[in-house]
Amino acid sequence: MAEQQQADKEFVESVVKSLVDHPEDVRAERTVDEMGVLLTLYINPADMGQIIGRSGRTARAIRTLLRVVGAKHNARVNLKIHEPEGSRQAHMEARASSSALGARSASTVEADVDDLNL
Repeated sequence: MAEQQQADKEFVESVVKSLVDHPEDVRAERTVDEMGVLLTLYINPADMGQIIGRSGRTARAIRTLLRVVGAKHNARVNLKIHEPEGSRQAHMEARASSSALGARSASTVEADVDDLNL
């Protein structure tokens, strides 16, 4: 059992550390329940985009590899990427404000074009 514990946890930590800019902040916590093994990954918030990847592809690939490691030890292993409180909300607010700026710029351009048609 201790071998299994070390294998999946060390695997995910080593893969993630090789992908991020702040490897010293990478740690995984392992919990076991009736559903199987859950590894919760904690990383620096600045590295979140690198681990999730475009459309979640990197995170999905890590999860797939982790399932293979778990299958080798007859365990169902899942990965949860811990997201600090407020990080998604701050990200969504930043996107909304940039979208609002883009919309304002487009309306300004349309007004300028209308002025030229006078």
